Amino acid sequence: MLDKVAGIENRYEELSRLLAETGEDYQRATELAKERAEIEQVVAKAQEYRQVLKRLEEAETLLEEPDEELRQLAQTDVEELRPQAEKLEGDLRTLLLPKDPRDDRNVIVEIRAGTGGDEAGLFAADLFRLFSRYAERKNWKVEVLSQNETGIGGFKEIIFMVKGKGAFSRLKFESGVHRVQRVPTTEAQGRIHTSTVTVAVLAEVEDVEVDVPESDIKMDVYRSAGAGGQNVQKNSTAVRITHIPTGIVVACQDERSQLQNRLRAMSILRARLYEIELQKRQEEREEARRSQVGTGERAEKIRTYNFPQNRVTDHRINMSSYNLSGVLDGDLDDFIDELALRDESERLAMAGVVEEE
Repeated sequence: MLDKVAGIENRYEELSRLLAETGEDYQRATELAKERAEIEQVVAKAQEYRQVLKRLEEAETLLEEPDEELRQLAQTDVEELRPQAEKLEGDLRTLLLPKDPRDDRNVIVEIRAGTGGDEAGLFAADLFRLFSRYAERKNWKVEVLSQNETGIGGFKEIIFMVKGKGAFSRLKFESGVHRVQRVPTTEAQGRIHTSTVTVAVLAEVEDVEVDVPESDIKMDVYRSAGAGGQNVQKNSTAVRITHIPTGIVVACQDERSQLQNRLRAMSILRARLYEIELQKRQEEREEARRSQVGTGERAEKIRTYNFPQNRVTDHRINMSSYNLSGVLDGDLDDFIDELALRDESERLAMAGVVEEE
């Protein structure tokens, strides 16, 4: 493993030398500084790891000394340094994993009511609140892009953006089918109903990353649906965009101008196309990982919210919480931390970073 790190350390030294030679070329200096910052943590961790290994080696050598007191001191050092070395080794392996370039991006979240009628729509609203409260905890900003209400406080569909550093790295694990089991308020006999809601989490992409020719786009404009009275739009500001090659349809009507709605619709379309292409490449490279986290297996049930038992269960990691109200209020970190840990372990194994015994 340290052989892999050596190349990174050499590059770090080279970048430091080049930075000192840039003079007033601020653009070049910025690029070099960014690259160096990306590997600085690996270099620092490797140096710390080497220092601990050296101390451990010295202590193990002293275990052969004839002096009993010296051997006992050395044994104490060995018992202290071995766990440190193991932890540093694990940290270093993790840092050597290739990072998902999307992790620090904003995300577009799409929530759609599935089976269950009005109850599914109400639960879609519950999930929107859950993610909004989670974003608040992280000091992220939530911006609704498009919504289709059911009329009783639920959503047939709601699409929103979450803006904040690391948003995708945390929310990407929420893609999938969320199932709710509870007694609807309209159920006279107190029977438990099961409903589903699908969630898709897409990384925001730049215009340059996804080329969408005008010839591939069909745009329709229409009047925005309102609550009546002064809220009804007199002009056709709502926009429906159809991507002809894929048949993807995106509609936006929440902005006041046709241009703003078009820009939002194109942003959502680019994110969807980017996700499709990314999944295609990933399946070609790693067919064995299709059932794992983040590979787009959205048909699979990922989590169940059981109201009678006050229980939330994530089926991917077989983990349950009996704090349903807390989870619905945005307390998601326990689940996400465990999912991230599992994903990291699987990537370590697949990357061949874990050495054979």
